[in-house]
Amino acid sequence: MEVKLSASILAADFARLGEQTQEALTAGAHWIHVDVMDGHFVPNITMGPVVVQALRPLADAYGALLDVHLMIEEPERYLDAFARAGADILTVHVEATPHLHRTVHRIKELGKKAGVALNPGTPLTWVEEILPDVDLLLIMTVNPGFSGQKFIPSMMPKIVRARDRLQALGRNIWLEVDGGIHPHTVGDCVRAGANVVVAASALFNAQASITENVRRLRAAIEKALTPA
Repeated sequence: MEVKLSASILAADFARLGEQTQEALTAGAHWIHVDVMDGHFVPNITMGPVVVQALRPLADAYGALLDVHLMIEEPERYLDAFARAGADILTVHVEATPHLHRTVHRIKELGKKAGVALNPGTPLTWVEEILPDVDLLLIMTVNPGFSGQKFIPSMMPKIVRARDRLQALGRNIWLEVDGGIHPHTVGDCVRAGANVVVAASALFNAQASITENVRRLRAAIEKALTPA
């Protein structure tokens, strides 16, 4: 199994955003994760399409995907704008839109990969009917809104169940985890079946260089993938 490391710029220094994102990609991150928050669906306000547009050339230079996570109410209103800005994947929350099927298919009409996210308290059954139509399922392992939160251990069985459901469908659907991902938590997530891991404060912090942090995360991922 190949595991993708998605570098969440939520924890980056925005005065050095391009430089830090480039360092993460050079070190071996595969995707750029853009957390879009509106101050309503989650208690924080972050960035919009202009940031996605600014990062598009970097993503192209490194062959990376722009993984855009819409933590916003009524995400269907902004799909066209983020698609034009250059997103590769658009992930919406099942809790944020009453017409999830329509929203997922609109993302596909725009030529993008469609993802659906679940908050920690939302059961997996809420996405049962839409799973055959998505390209990515995101399991939140913290309550969304802020970087640096601790991983919620009770989400591990949910990741395992999600992997079982996706395998039963027989389609190549990414299973992404986001929240509290560090070298000491990422291995368990990978063993549970996640094949995309999102890291923010584990990559962008003052304790070590971005390059060293990517190396540590990738080492932990490789260890988890190595048979005992």
